[in-house]
Amino acid sequence: MTSLNLGPVWNRALPFVLYMIFMAGVDVLEQYGPTGLDLRWLYGVKVALVALVLWILRRNYIELFSEATLDFKAWLTAIAVGVLVFVAWINLDVSWMLLSEPSEGFNPGTGIEGCLLIVTRLAGAALVVPLMEELFWRSFLMRWIQNQIFLQVLPGQVGWLALAVSSALFAIEHSLWFAGLIAGLAYGLLYIRSGKIWMPIIAHAVTNGVLGVWIIYTGKWHYW
Repeated sequence: MTSLNLGPVWNRALPFVLYMIFMAGVDVLEQYGPTGLDLRWLYGVKVALVALVLWILRRNYIELFSEATLDFKAWLTAIAVGVLVFVAWINLDVSWMLLSEPSEGFNPGTGIEGCLLIVTRLAGAALVVPLMEELFWRSFLMRWIQNQIFLQVLPGQVGWLALAVSSALFAIEHSLWFAGLIAGLAYGLLYIRSGKIWMPIIAHAVTNGVLGVWIIYTGKWHYW
């Protein structure tokens, strides 16, 4: 079965755009929607839709197949970067490093419902989001800034300006903008130096996964 092809840009941008539309929609519902509406379940809808779109478009992500082989050292490096970004994320949280005051966050509650919400959140954050974001931010946008015919740009050809601009835009996507900037630079450099998109995907997945476990353990839901 041949997957849908929307063109090099939209193949990588559409999952991210859908994700951001859902985020904006939740913000609108929080402010103007009916009271008592439990919006936490929309996260599962959001990541499921993004995962479906990624699956439909999967054959167009040639970088995932051409750069799929990683040796033990590469795995260790990606995991180490992911852990270091996690450490930065939970420590770079003083007031000037924030775009907005911490919100209540995603509190799953307790019981069976809470467990289901936790599993959904962890799966989305550690499995779907890293793939979606790295295809957009690093594989597409960072290379596109370097040259708009971005599929012809090898990761090692990406310059400092493209790395800096894409990392700055990645930073302002997050409330913890300074931590986001560090993360964007770390994932971007990992991609440039390794030449493999799977390296930042794995690092990003480790960061989000470890962060999720830490949030559950500490109860600091505002990080979600």
